[in-house]
Amino acid sequence: MSEQKTPYDLPDVAGLSIGILGGTGDQGKGLARRFAMAGHQVIIGSRSAERARQAAEELGLGVRGADNATAAAEPDVVIVAVPWEGHKALLESLREQLAGKIVIDCVNPLGFDKRGAYALPVAEGSAAEQAAAVLPDSRVVAAFHHVSAKLLLDPDVAEVDLDVLVLGDDREATDLVQALAGRIAGVRGVYGGRLRNAHQVEAFTANLISINRRYKAHAGLRITDV
Repeated sequence: MSEQKTPYDLPDVAGLSIGILGGTGDQGKGLARRFAMAGHQVIIGSRSAERARQAAEELGLGVRGADNATAAAEPDVVIVAVPWEGHKALLESLREQLAGKIVIDCVNPLGFDKRGAYALPVAEGSAAEQAAAVLPDSRVVAAFHHVSAKLLLDPDVAEVDLDVLVLGDDREATDLVQALAGRIAGVRGVYGGRLRNAHQVEAFTANLISINRRYKAHAGLRITDV
């Protein structure tokens, strides 16, 4: 008789390839670097394939650079790390390439003024819910919103000390993304609820930016008693 699965039983994701849309930005490059260090095949995408190739060469570690369509079509899992302003249009243009895939959205819809960062309203509720609406044939998961790009890119940081909140309506998909988060040294993926709760996770990034500015830090989250 097989043992009953627990919330801590996660799949083996070591062989999965990862595409990162917006991979030439700091967040995308940081995630690409850490996943490549963990042994994953990584493709970073950009509107300019040449720019993506240059960023990949800077990272090394076997990371490839390509246009966004290739970075969306070839890998097993795709991370969306593009600026909020181009989020919807890019995903609409890649609907076919992303069909059937787990798509991890880590975009934070934020505005900035002289008082600092603040959350922007999103008609669908959140960036992740917008992605789900635009990509009806994809399995959208929200994750990696609160990971410092500077820590991900810092060669002196061996382990990134934080938990990644993972939200989605497909438990198999959220389990897989939790496991992927755990492939980054020091990181743990923690289930954070349904996709409808992604708004407050995205918005909390504004609070973290305020914390980091005040304390000159790269703060993240740790969930206790789990």
